[in-house]
Amino acid sequence: MTNPDLGHDSPESNSAKNDKNYLGIRAFLQYETARLNAIRLLRLESGLLVLLVLYLGISGIFKTVSAPGALIGEVIFGLLGSVALYISSNGFAQRKSFGRAPAVLANLITLGVCYFMFSGGLIVVAVPLSLLALATFLSALFGYKGN
Repeated sequence: MTNPDLGHDSPESNSAKNDKNYLGIRAFLQYETARLNAIRLLRLESGLLVLLVLYLGISGIFKTVSAPGALIGEVIFGLLGSVALYISSNGFAQRKSFGRAPAVLANLITLGVCYFMFSGGLIVVAVPLSLLALATFLSALFGYKGN
């Protein structure tokens, strides 16, 4: 809206423009943006887990494995986690509540694992993983709107 007497925008229209064009954390945490980000990030995490499982499986074939039972357990656990994250992303895609809790909990666990990676000196892996987990956690937390 333009004030005809002064020839410039009124304060009401400036605040509306600022709210609309704001690209910071507020925009990231709005419901629809957070929901779409949660879908994308959960599917990305699911795909990364599948790649990790493939790496573990292939390296187990070509290298000597001291504990094959533990490796098989890790592969099974990774596959189940990947499927669970993908199902959670489908919950967000369908606007259902069943995907929110597993996504939030899985990423909180990941943040805890990242803490131990930091303390163990594995900073190269811990930093990107913690950023991904934090972004997914916030998207999953704010990407569901109850009835």
